[in-house]
Amino acid sequence: MKVTLTKQQKLELDRQHGTTRDGRVRDRIKAVLLASEGGALR
Repeated sequence: MKVTLTKQQKLELDRQHGTTRDGRVRDRIKAVLLASEGGALR
């Protein structure tokens, strides 16, 4: 799956990752950021 994010979207997700206390949400944010960088999700 190809995920394309703008620089602003990446910054906002990074900010949310740093402020949320829910581990599941943090994991999902990391997965989206990884996918946008071309990382494989399995």
